[in-house]
Amino acid sequence: MIAKTITILLADDDNADCLLFKDALEELPLVAHLTTVHNGEQVMEELTKKGNKLPDVLFLDLNMPLKNGFATLGEIKRSTELQNLPVIIFSTASSQETVKNAFRDAAHYYICKPGDFSQLKKVIYEGLTRVTQKSNPMPLKEDFIITGNSIIIPGDNGSKTV
Repeated sequence: MIAKTITILLADDDNADCLLFKDALEELPLVAHLTTVHNGEQVMEELTKKGNKLPDVLFLDLNMPLKNGFATLGEIKRSTELQNLPVIIFSTASSQETVKNAFRDAAHYYICKPGDFSQLKKVIYEGLTRVTQKSNPMPLKEDFIITGNSIIIPGDNGSKTV
């Protein structure tokens, strides 16, 4: 169970995916503040804005305009102020090469966007649980991909269809 209010930055250029993420988040047993941006340049603006507190986690799509997820991840990891920010790749890309590159580039976890709403809730909840329960959420290679298959959401009694 996630006890504190969690601040989330979601970077995804697909409005439908952003709405589904928001809907899934609202059905989870947690309190969250969600900010959404649509490309890597907006991510960096949000993260470096004066007076802004860093989010607890960044869900980062890889395929975005202007600055893609890999370029954004690289910029975050090269910044001493941002390098410890937990970054969960949240993408439709599922090739082994893509996942391997995300691990090499120091993303914290990798989620291949599921098509099922119930599974979407599970992967989001598992990702949030992992980054909020560990002091250093960098996983071992075998724990890098989040599937949601090993998580039970407290109080979840089913899912709506999308």
